[in-house]
Amino acid sequence: MKKTIITISRQFGSGGRTVGRLIAEKLGIPFYDKELVENIALESGFAPTFVEEHGEHSPGRTLLSYAFASTGVPGVMNGLSTADFLWSIQCSTILQIADKGPCVIVGRNADYILKDREDALHVYIYADLDYRADRIVRLYGESEKSPVARLQEKDKRRSVNYHHYTGRTWGASENYDICLNTSVIGVEEAADIVVSLIHNMK
Repeated sequence: MKKTIITISRQFGSGGRTVGRLIAEKLGIPFYDKELVENIALESGFAPTFVEEHGEHSPGRTLLSYAFASTGVPGVMNGLSTADFLWSIQCSTILQIADKGPCVIVGRNADYILKDREDALHVYIYADLDYRADRIVRLYGESEKSPVARLQEKDKRRSVNYHHYTGRTWGASENYDICLNTSVIGVEEAADIVVSLIHNMK
């Protein structure tokens, strides 16, 4: 089956969001990143900034962080914890978006949520540590933490969130259809490879 939905999973600083946007532009299909956050915020009642931070990041760096997350109140958020309620809304929103037709979806564990769809192509974007460290400083500026520490913390919390809700290892090649290293091939070339793949698939 032809692949018309592309999910982009990415290491922080690898340029995955940019790759996704370029793919959407080249294919002329909708792109969901901030737009997805806004949809989830609208549906959940949470602020977009809260959704952006907590929708794909764990409360801490270990799975235990979920054990200490606040539990839900009966009658409020269906009795679910804040994290589980957000996950439920996120799943529902991504499934609805995919049902609308061709699109590119960045992050939010969309590769897992849409794993059973035959029309979905799952892409993982990664890059060397030095490349990513340089890139986040250029894009986001310096902070109190070193670039490497920022990368490691962000990726760790993303990995923990992914494992908690999917039972799978984030970044493991078997979870994706194609993995691309932007520090070797570049962001533009990564997008072109995916677009070429889509065009050549039956």
